Amino acid sequence: MNNVKNGKVAIVTGASRGIGAAIARRLASDGFAVVVNYAASSKEADTLVEELKAQGAAAIAVKADVSNADDVRRMFEATEQQLGKVDVLVNNAGIMKTLPLADTSDALYTQTFDINVRGTFNTLREAAARMNNGGRVINFSSTTLALNMPGYAIYNATKAAVEAFTHVFAKELRGRDITVNAVAPGPVATALFLEGKTEEQIQNFAKMPPLQRLGQPEDIASVVSFLAGPDSAWVNGQILRANGGVA
Repeated sequence: MNNVKNGKVAIVTGASRGIGAAIARRLASDGFAVVVNYAASSKEADTLVEELKAQGAAAIAVKADVSNADDVRRMFEATEQQLGKVDVLVNNAGIMKTLPLADTSDALYTQTFDINVRGTFNTLREAAARMNNGGRVINFSSTTLALNMPGYAIYNATKAAVEAFTHVFAKELRGRDITVNAVAPGPVATALFLEGKTEEQIQNFAKMPPLQRLGQPEDIASVVSFLAGPDSAWVNGQILRANGGVA
């Protein structure tokens, strides 16, 4: 933690654990005041905020279901009231439940699209009205979109929508010096990914990239840090596939 504040504010959705928590830690280290958004994991979010504060960062936890437009509006309002206007939005919140398309229930279809697509739509729409000029929007896609593996049809469809949002929204913000990009991770060693998998399955995923390992949350946080910072100023409307070369 470098404790050098840059005066900028970042919202990280789904930030109470896993990749989102790693991103929150990295952006706090980069000097951002950080909003740790969560939908249900209040204890984990509060613990992370206390950790960041103890290391000299400004941070708050804000409960909001990103699929609910009113919740998202309140999240931006709370951010502005407590930290200031938003400079960076990281749309990390999402769910992934894999089933063959024919076995997918209406409820699972709706839940996946509500969180992954409507959630991104809600935050982008709010950011368009509230974000500071010169800001950064970082969406989350997935390398599964390039792999076309059985069981991922619904999830991939949501990430295809996010990539479409990314390309078009970057052009719609013309004149405001705001970049819009997306990160598309490969397999990452989070509790969510590892849960329910055998050691053999985990090793098979680890062998897929030519770098022969699973990604770590910090790998993805480093990519987000780049896209949120000044060195990425000429990168806009792009999908950065952070996957160790698997696709």
